[in-house]
Amino acid sequence: MSDAAVVDTDVFSYIYRGDTRAERYRPHLQGRTLLLSFMTLAELYRWAEKHAWGEARRVDLERKTREYIVHGFSRTLCLEYARGRTAAEVAGRRLECADGWVAATATYLGVPLVTHNGPHFEGVPGLTILCEPD
Repeated sequence: MSDAAVVDTDVFSYIYRGDTRAERYRPHLQGRTLLLSFMTLAELYRWAEKHAWGEARRVDLERKTREYIVHGFSRTLCLEYARGRTAAEVAGRRLECADGWVAATATYLGVPLVTHNGPHFEGVPGLTILCEPD
């Protein structure tokens, strides 16, 4: 999957909402197979639940997320998650649970992670971060 990239929740959200920050990431996304971690999909569903989205918005979210390949979990991905979070911790970085799954998906697949929150992922070995800071 050398032409692929994992899209972090924040960047997906920018694209979905039409946020102007999405334009910064288009060069990183064009021509690639776009992937979401199962955790990103869970975060997006949680957002819809938390904010009591109506049926039309939920259908739209479902339609837009289907434009991406959602990578599920496996035993090997779980091991990658454990290694990444532990390595970040040893390096003195705090990697949140959800970010750990997103990072593990990218490192497991050997593809870059496109995120607006690059510093959140520092300390994860083997992770290529594509970030456009403010």
